[in-house]
Amino acid sequence: MDLGLKDRVAIVAASSQGLGKAVAMGLAREGAVVALCARTESTLISAAEEIRRETGAGVRTRALDVTDHEQVRRFVADTVEEYGRLDICVANAGGPPSKTFAETTIEDWQAAATLNLMSTVYLAKEALPVMQHRRWGRFIAITSVTVKQPVEGLILSNAVRSGVSGLIKTLSNEYGPYNVLVNNVCPGFTATARLVDLSRKLAEKEGVTPQEIEDRWARQTPLGRLGQPEEFANLVVFLASERSSYITGVSIAVDGGIVKGLY
Repeated sequence: MDLGLKDRVAIVAASSQGLGKAVAMGLAREGAVVALCARTESTLISAAEEIRRETGAGVRTRALDVTDHEQVRRFVADTVEEYGRLDICVANAGGPPSKTFAETTIEDWQAAATLNLMSTVYLAKEALPVMQHRRWGRFIAITSVTVKQPVEGLILSNAVRSGVSGLIKTLSNEYGPYNVLVNNVCPGFTATARLVDLSRKLAEKEGVTPQEIEDRWARQTPLGRLGQPEEFANLVVFLASERSSYITGVSIAVDGGIVKGLY
């Protein structure tokens, strides 16, 4: 299937590793030009080199913090100036720490809202008007299955990422008339560095090994295993493509079936 992504220009946030990197790689394999950003320049450059080597695609990078609106504004503006367009924007950021409500502070809540909700707002504010003007675009937010089924110990993610879902649904209504499609993709337990870190922290609390935590997660899924970043990226690439032309305003889980609800 030709996804119609050749020469499309895509921004992928938090793309030096994990899900963001897998998405950028997937888009590049389909012929898109990718603009990567992340906080750590060394890992960002390494990711860009790997993507260029494996795909031959055009790749640009910028070390920045997605919680800083001015940095995001300049990155989007510079990307549009260089390529003359912006077709796809994938909003992504690391997740807030694992805590119970009693363990959280007000500062934790403010930081989580800035990290996950406001970073998405910043990217949307800069990217959507460009897409609206061109009357074609794909804005995709990477959230979590916590927006469909809260996960114990992740109250910050459960609450704040649900706000992102509300934002994305509303944006899909506002920008649909301009042929700009806006969707959420919700990863479940996927084998990334963040998941390894989360399993380690939970293991310390429970007095077990990180492997025992990961095995427990795997047993909770009907498929009986953790997901791979590439499996998640495959859906994002499809939603970014020409072939997704009648899909907007949805939150799709890529979770091996762990969510028990009907929707």
